[in-house]
Amino acid sequence: MVTIDGSYGEGGGQVLRTSLSMSALLGCELRLENIRAGRAKPGLAPQHLASVRAAATVCSATVRGDEIGSQELEFRPGVVRGGHWKFAVGTAGAATLVLQTVLPALLFADEPSHVDIQGGTNVPWSPPQEYVAHVFLPALAQMRAQLAFECLMPGFYPKGGGRIEARVTPVTRALRSLDWPERGELRSLSAWSVAEARLPAHIVRRQMDAAREALGSAGLRTHEARPEAHSPGTSLTIAASLERGMGGFSALGARGKRAEDVGREAGEEAARFLAGRASVDRHLADQLLLYAALAGAETRYVTEEVTAHLRTNAWVIQQFLDVEIAINEATGEVIAEGAGMPAGGARRW
Repeated sequence: MVTIDGSYGEGGGQVLRTSLSMSALLGCELRLENIRAGRAKPGLAPQHLASVRAAATVCSATVRGDEIGSQELEFRPGVVRGGHWKFAVGTAGAATLVLQTVLPALLFADEPSHVDIQGGTNVPWSPPQEYVAHVFLPALAQMRAQLAFECLMPGFYPKGGGRIEARVTPVTRALRSLDWPERGELRSLSAWSVAEARLPAHIVRRQMDAAREALGSAGLRTHEARPEAHSPGTSLTIAASLERGMGGFSALGARGKRAEDVGREAGEEAARFLAGRASVDRHLADQLLLYAALAGAETRYVTEEVTAHLRTNAWVIQQFLDVEIAINEATGEVIAEGAGMPAGGARRW
C-alpha cells in the first residue's frame, strides 16, 4: 500500500486526484492522509468526493472514508474496465477535473469508454471545457491518446449543471513521448468568447475585442457562443498551437466584472506567454506530467512557470513510479523519464 500525505506541497486536490489516477491505473492500494490540509476547509468537498467515486467505479475499488469532510481515505482498486460511465458532481464542482482523474486508467482499459459527467464546466480553479477541448486533449493526441470530447451544456457557478462527454479509445502501444525543448513557430491562435443566453449579446463581442486588443494580433481566429445554462456566466479562452507545444489561457466573468476585463485578463496572459520561450503554459505543464511518466521514452518541455502544482504532481507520481523527473527552476525545463507502460496497463507490465 502506498501512503500519501495530502498536506505535501500545495496541499490541495491535486494530490488526491493524481493519487487516485495512479492507484486505479497501477492496481496499487492507496492510503491518503491529511487530505487537502492546505485549504481553509480541509477534507473532501463534493467535487473531490465525485472524483473518488468515479475512480472507484472504473476500477471496482473498495473505499473507506469516502464522505464529505473526510481527511483520510483508503482506496483498494480492482481491474480497470472500459464501458459507459455516468458521473455527477452535484454542485458547480469541476466536471473537467473528474474527467482528468479517470482518464489515465481508461486509456489503458480493456475496451473503449464513453464518459458522461455533469457539473461545472467553466468554474474557478479548474480548466474550462474549452481548454480541455483545444489545449489539453490536442497535446495528449500528440502522445497517441485518442479521445473525442464534447460539451453538451456549459455549467457556470453557482448551479453548475453542465454536461461533458468523452469517448476514450484505449492505447494500442505505449504513449509517445514529447520532445518540446523549443517551441518553434506559432501555428494558430484561437479564442472562444461565451456568454450565457440570458445575458446581453454584446458581452461576447466586448470580451473578444478586449482579448484581441491585449494580444495585438490580427491573426486571431474567433468563436462566439451564447448557449443556455442553469446559471448565467461568461468566459473567454485562448488556445495557442505551436510547432512543438501548446498554451491555453482563460478568464471567467463574475458579478460586477466588466466584459472588457474578462477578455483583457486572458489576452494579457496569452501575450506574456507568446513573448517568452516556453513550449507549454503553467497548467499544461503539470497536467501532462503523469502521461510523460507513462510514455515510452523521455519527455522534455519548457513551462512558463514552475508552480507548486507541478512540483507536487512530480512528487506524487514518484511515490508510485520509479522514474526520474527533473524540473529546472531557473529555466522552466521539465525532463521526465518514461516508464513505458504498454497497452493493457499494469496487468501486462
